[in-house]
Amino acid sequence: MARRRSPSPRPQIQASRDAAEVIRRRSPRFHPQTQVSEEGAGVTPRRSPRLHPQIQANEKGAGVIRRRRRCRRGTSPAATASLPDDDGMLWEIFLRLPPQPSSLPRASAVCKQWRRIVADPKFHRQFYAHHRKPPLLGVFLRGGKQEGIVFNPALDPPDRIPPRRLSLELPSNGGHYNLLNCRHRLGSNHDDHDLLNCRHGLVLVKDCVSGEVIVCDPITGKQRRVAVPPVFKWDHLWGVVLCAAGDQGHVHGSCHSSPFKVVLLSLFRQDKQSLACVYSSETGEWGNLILGEGPYYIQNFGAYATLVGNVLYWSFNGNCILEFDLDRQNLAVTVGPPLTPDFYYGDSQIIQAEDGAVGFAILAHSRFRMWQRNVNCQGVATWVPWKTIEMCNILGLSLQTWEQMTWMGYDEDNDVIFLYVGHNVYSVQLKSMESKKIYETNWISEIHPFTSFYTTGEKFSSLVLI
Repeated sequence: MARRRSPSPRPQIQASRDAAEVIRRRSPRFHPQTQVSEEGAGVTPRRSPRLHPQIQANEKGAGVIRRRRRCRRGTSPAATASLPDDDGMLWEIFLRLPPQPSSLPRASAVCKQWRRIVADPKFHRQFYAHHRKPPLLGVFLRGGKQEGIVFNPALDPPDRIPPRRLSLELPSNGGHYNLLNCRHRLGSNHDDHDLLNCRHGLVLVKDCVSGEVIVCDPITGKQRRVAVPPVFKWDHLWGVVLCAAGDQGHVHGSCHSSPFKVVLLSLFRQDKQSLACVYSSETGEWGNLILGEGPYYIQNFGAYATLVGNVLYWSFNGNCILEFDLDRQNLAVTVGPPLTPDFYYGDSQIIQAEDGAVGFAILAHSRFRMWQRNVNCQGVATWVPWKTIEMCNILGLSLQTWEQMTWMGYDEDNDVIFLYVGHNVYSVQLKSMESKKIYETNWISEIHPFTSFYTTGEKFSSLVLI
């Protein structure tokens, strides 16, 4: 007799009314993430959003986006993105690079497309217009007895330009050409040439042998010789070179192919008058001789002029000022701010004050004092005290009793002064009062700052990119 199993031990198995199918369901109490659709078409497994909030499904249930896994692998959209290849976008990016000498050469080394953009002359014009003021590349000065005129770079690597990159070739007494650069003599006699002025990327040199002045462009190597009118006394000659471009939007410091002017000034004349004359490269001729009021007594006449607006200023005798208006073509002597006895014999210089006004600065006993000239609607000028600064605090120096600060030069483009103290030359930015040691020297000489944009295409390969 066959034994039957009792149905009582398996109560979990039940037959439906038509015994058609059996549906297994997981308890929603223990598996809330598993649900059955209303149509009973199937079961869709889902990960708990409580444990995996980063995983979401779209409304159509098309798929699951796994973000955390991609982050764990260390890949990001920025890492896989390619360099921008749109010329317009690159153009705008490159315009905002700093105007230092290494910026564009570094960009040009990336690829041919980038090099094509930064070598475009139209891009250069917009680059100059965007930055407005050229950087200070270095200074020209008279070196020691065996050095003649030298150039000292002012920037740090990779923007530092080796002196030979800005070399000039000037004829010596024997007619042979020699390099004008750092630690190289000018000809067989170092007195053959004298440095007069630097401005707008140009250098003005006096040829003591031929009786000419030479306008040099150290960036391109171009030169132009101009004979000096014989009426000027050669031993007491001051000169200024400046760009004469009148194009709207022209930016000085990129004046390599622009017309220029040379202004010569002569003092210590028997008639006690000052004499000036202007040369134009556009006409190739000197203008009319301009006579003006001359100081009867001159002491410490500034070798370098300051250009504010369209007027050249020289300071002398403490607070006296000689002005030459390029538009009106006239010379005049004016008086600066009143000085206290402790500043009578200080080093004075005309500077650019705020909002393009004329400023007056004097250095004495390591104290630096500045005034600003205000002109009212009636044309009456008054000098207003501006700043008084202890330069020892700025430079971080403690001067010995035998040490003195000497004013060496002024960069009107970047509002920087140069000081000599303790066998070192420092630059001080007058607005921020940031100081920097430029170089060491035992020779005190007037400094002529050289400012220019250094973006010439053929010079790109000459810079060492570090």
